[in-house]
Amino acid sequence: MKYHPFMEEKGASLLAKPIPFFLMIISLLGMGYLASGGIVNGVGIIVIPLVLTYIYFICLNPKIALIGMFILNYFILGFARYVKGIPYGMIIDFHLFLALLVLFFQSFFKDVHWEKAKNPLFTLAIIWFGWIVFQLFNPMATARPLWFQSMRGIGLYMFLIIPLVFILFDKIKDLDRFFKIWAVLAIFASIKGIVQKNIGLDPWEQAWLNGPGSDTHLLFGKLRVFSFFTDAGQFGGSQGHAGVIFSILALNEKKSKKTRLLYAVAGGLALFGMMISGTRGAIAVPIMGFGLYTVLRKNVKVMVAGAILGISVLVFFKYTTIGNGNYTINRMRTAFNPEDKSLQVRLENQRKLKNYMASRPIGTGLGSTTGAAKKYAPGSLAAQVPTDSWYVMIWVEQGIVGLFLHLFILLFIVLKSSYVIFFRLKDPWVKAQMSALVAGIWGIMVASYGNAVLGQLPTGPLVYASMAFLFMAEKFDKEVENSSECQQL
Repeated sequence: MKYHPFMEEKGASLLAKPIPFFLMIISLLGMGYLASGGIVNGVGIIVIPLVLTYIYFICLNPKIALIGMFILNYFILGFARYVKGIPYGMIIDFHLFLALLVLFFQSFFKDVHWEKAKNPLFTLAIIWFGWIVFQLFNPMATARPLWFQSMRGIGLYMFLIIPLVFILFDKIKDLDRFFKIWAVLAIFASIKGIVQKNIGLDPWEQAWLNGPGSDTHLLFGKLRVFSFFTDAGQFGGSQGHAGVIFSILALNEKKSKKTRLLYAVAGGLALFGMMISGTRGAIAVPIMGFGLYTVLRKNVKVMVAGAILGISVLVFFKYTTIGNGNYTINRMRTAFNPEDKSLQVRLENQRKLKNYMASRPIGTGLGSTTGAAKKYAPGSLAAQVPTDSWYVMIWVEQGIVGLFLHLFILLFIVLKSSYVIFFRLKDPWVKAQMSALVAGIWGIMVASYGNAVLGQLPTGPLVYASMAFLFMAEKFDKEVENSSECQQL
């Protein structure tokens, strides 16, 4: 029979079949129902197809889920000021689990190379997450219903992100892409902070500041800038982290002037964002991060220059009054004052907790130090005394055993990574990239004594990804070496 275009079955002809017809009717009824609910549901009609399309592309390439997670990680919790009642943190979980699910189903059709995750770092992540799971059965737990909410940033994200990075981001180009995405996000974060400081807050931000944010973000009539983060502490710590990373990369990028400019702008703006956040403890990130970097350079001149710069910063803030008329400088200067009232309150709280924790070697359970814990254990000292510090929080919730394990894992990662950078890597650019990552982690580790930034969004996922990249350093170095040899041939 000769082909004729009018005989071809078109998409509209599918409606003559019962199943497509009824699916269309159900879809139209559903959209009509949503639209009748007002503007929020009307927006949902537009968003749902976009989300489904996004999920479709993730199913084709699970790497998109990881990239999407890193981008949303920067903004997601700030959305709560605009639309309330949505568990935004679960969106991060969704991306990670969806990436794993897609990889699982892909393994039926092709080799996924799960063995890439076979690494000492992932072993440590499994041990740490095992300890976190044990805390669910901690007999001394005072707020067990809060375990799920608390364990995600402390253990789950580390457990999921590390193997996903090993499997999906195992090429040097993936690391380059990671840095560039992060740089753009850091720039946006600082620009948003500068707008808040110099132009003002939008109505939703102002409403938040007038409510729960007033006690901690409006000091002596001055705004502690928070950008689109949950609070100024997270903004300051995260931007200090980015400032260290991109300043080091900008100093070492030789091949691309555009990339070097991107990193220089990101590093400078991020450090400025850290300053205007008013987060005093965040200054430890660049001080300690750049300090470690100068050591990793193995250059006496650089070490001497770094030491001079570090001493100059210390002298400027601790022993002079220069710039006291500037609120930002004056606020940062208090971080170097051992008699600062805020510091003394923290030390007094730690003394109270010391006696309390003497009989609780495995802690009082995850979530027991949060404000919500008062509902489950109103008489518990853990719920009454602010921990402030990330490590004090780990100590109270997981005891001296959990704190020791946590510190061992973190220090092992930093020391092993530093050893590889110092003695094993050959390519200067790979060495610079790894130095930036480990310097950033070290800075965050030290700053986390003053503020609980390590496991929070957006810092936590970025730190966990950085750990995975560090443990692939020799692989990247070999990849660059092989690429250079091929070009010579």
